Formats: sequence, C-alpha cells, structure tokens
Amino acid sequence: MFGQQTGEVPVVLLTISHPMLSAPIRLSGDPTARLSEQPLRYGTASRGALYDFLPFAISLPDDVSERAPVAQIVLDNVDRTLVSMVRSIPTPSTVRIEIVLASSPDAVEIDFPAFQVQGVTFDASSMTLQLGLDDLTDKPFPAGNFDPSGFPGLF
Repeated sequence: MFGQQTGEVPVVLLTISHPMLSAPIRLSGDPTARLSEQPLRYGTASRGALYDFLPFAISLPDDVSERAPVAQIVLDNVDRTLVSMVRSIPTPSTVRIEIVLASSPDAVEIDFPAFQVQGVTFDASSMTLQLGLDDLTDKPFPAGNFDPSGFPGLF
C-alpha cells in the first residue's frame, strides 16, 4: 500500500452515525463491486456491511502541534434527501474513516475512529464536512482542585 507504484487500490470507507439515525450511513469512495441489481447500486462490501458508492474527496487528518487533528470531506452529487437529513440533526454526528484495499476489503489498513462533524457547507453540487476531534487541550487538568473543602486529609 505504501509502495511508490503498486497494483493495489486504496478504498476510503466512511461510517456516519448519530443517535437520531435508524442505521449508520455507510459510504465508499470506490465502486469496487455491484451491490444490487434493482436498484442498481455499486460500492464496497467490508466485514459484512455494505458501503454505497458516492464520489468524494478527502483530506486526511493533519498533524499540527497547536491543535487537534482536522479532516475535510467533500461529497459530490449529493441528493436532497442527504442534505435534508444532515440539516435535521441538531447535534454533531460521528464519522469513522477507514482505509482498506480493494483486493482485501475486510482488512482495515488505517482507521480514524472518532471524528465529530464540526461544520457543514452546501452548494449546488457538493456538501463539505469539516471534521475534528474533541480538543483535550481546552479542558482543565486535573479536573478537580485539591483544596481543604474537597480533600481535608491533605491539609
């Protein structure tokens, strides 16, 4: 997978989940196989789950020391049902990014499990999701204070 030239095709799988969704939305960036005849659907079957093909571009998480990693996904050819579903969800969804090989879709090569949707923008032909992690640098550590009222045995 990391060779300069290879016959392997990396496939990006997205799993978008939220408590308000009846089932997670599973998307594949590659039409690896025909999933059904009626309706005609292409996508990727991985570990018993079907990921529907939808063209998208992804910028994988970066590594900047001043902030938590961020990623961006641009979904092309978005239909109105997906747009209305995203607009109806009041709290951030969770997005899992997995990279598999087309020749072995059941073996996950790279896994980014817990991104939160931090922003969504739309235009006539695409939807852009800004993803980020919970920034732990903004949270106090330790969470409690060691003072006489909370820990009298220390004083």
